[in-house]
Amino acid sequence: MPVVTIKPSGKTVEVASGTSLLAAVLHAGEPIMHKCDGKGECGACHLFLVEGRKTVSRIAPAENAKLDSMIGVGLKSRLGCQAILGNEDVTVELLGFA
Repeated sequence: MPVVTIKPSGKTVEVASGTSLLAAVLHAGEPIMHKCDGKGECGACHLFLVEGRKTVSRIAPAENAKLDSMIGVGLKSRLGCQAILGNEDVTVELLGFA
């Protein structure tokens, strides 16, 4: 099972492959905004995928469109609700708090 490391707190959580990054962060007890019930519509769960980008699901057109409409995104930006874990460890950096 992959381990998700969360910055800036340094917390780690082990979750099953196929889990969204949003669910992993919430499972770790970290505060992260999420308003659209994981539909990828609000952009509130925007985070940076610092390490392990190749093991996480590819960005779908709808997620890419949402990210394109947001300020402050970069190459490592993902919506936590849309990024699905593969089999390897990842590190994410949270941007704001719930």
